[in-house]
Amino acid sequence: MQLKRVVVTGMGALTPIGNNLKAYWEGLRTGKSGSAPITYFDTEKFKTKFACELKGFDPNDYFDRKEVRKLDRFAQYALVSSDEAIADSGIDLDNVDKFRVGVVWGAGIGGLETFQNEVIGYAQGDGTPRFNPFFIPKMIADIAPGNISIKHGFMGPNYTTVSACASSANAMIDALNYIRLGHCDVIVTGGSEAAVTMAGMGGFNAMHALSTRNESPETASRPFDATRDGFVLGEGAGALILEEYEHAMARGAKIYAEVLGGGLSSDAYHMTAPHPEGIGVVKVMENCLENAGLKPEDVDAINTHGTSTPLGDVAELKAISKVFGDHAPKININSTKSMTGHLLGAAGAIEAIASILAMEHSLVPPTINHSVVDEEIDPSLNLTLNKAQPREVKVAMSNTFGFGGHNACVLFKKIG
Repeated sequence: MQLKRVVVTGMGALTPIGNNLKAYWEGLRTGKSGSAPITYFDTEKFKTKFACELKGFDPNDYFDRKEVRKLDRFAQYALVSSDEAIADSGIDLDNVDKFRVGVVWGAGIGGLETFQNEVIGYAQGDGTPRFNPFFIPKMIADIAPGNISIKHGFMGPNYTTVSACASSANAMIDALNYIRLGHCDVIVTGGSEAAVTMAGMGGFNAMHALSTRNESPETASRPFDATRDGFVLGEGAGALILEEYEHAMARGAKIYAEVLGGGLSSDAYHMTAPHPEGIGVVKVMENCLENAGLKPEDVDAINTHGTSTPLGDVAELKAISKVFGDHAPKININSTKSMTGHLLGAAGAIEAIASILAMEHSLVPPTINHSVVDEEIDPSLNLTLNKAQPREVKVAMSNTFGFGGHNACVLFKKIG
């Protein structure tokens, strides 16, 4: 059968460097750091005292009091970003077949704060199991797409993908394939996460995953720098409207980009560490190129997973050199996590959006906070260091990898 073409017709962003799509791009363009001391709880006894929190986000600006009590922050973020994306797409919700509109959403953890607070409350009590009746429906990861579909009446496929930090990239690939195969006309996809909590920070600190650069949090996320010491935890959401090409054209939709393909693989190596030679990462990029029908030399830009961990950054760049060969130095490679921190299950979504915006504006956002060259990294690679670089981007790749060895890769192409 002939696969349908799939395009992006709307986007929404809620990030540590901007609370909407326009502000997010401004933060990316100017190399803004979203990392700052944590405000949500007392960090005195924590190893890491900073994160990339949202700035100036008040749920009461978007929801009434009853709704706020029923929604964990990760679900609030999902609703806010998806609402922006739906509005941006210009879809007439009164004239769309809602049985052919789905929601496929990614979340690596879900309602961690809700779980944390309910368990603390129980532990501090007298043993009587007094739990909030919304405890379970606030916490479960699938409640984010559930709430999006309930709000708008979307009755197509509706579920959450969970693959740690690859979750929202997996969601986008699933959405791509549902539309390609003709099962849906439109899918709201993306991801959200809200793990900047006592449990989240404490847990990641216990496994030595986070940067502890407390004296300079704004420069702590430093992918590819020789002095990197771990990732900076971020929060927020990104939403994309994926739509069948003819359906979008028939309604005169604005088209940001075409989704050409997606690739998947597994490291099958370690619970948290990447294979040192990036074998699984090589395969996921090769799979993505094959799925998209592209050659390595077609790719202009790669938004890397680039978390700022000592092992991960080197392994990914080795894989890029292997896959792209002589073309690798001609690619603009960057890590927007240097600005946003690591949004875990939402990372793939906001980084896909960053890739699409780079195409739209012919400008590749920088990898900020780089000051010391890592001799393990090929010096011929253009890592777009410290300053955005003008570049016509016709094809952009976005890499996302998760604990458990989950690898996902998505390719976008500029139309016109």
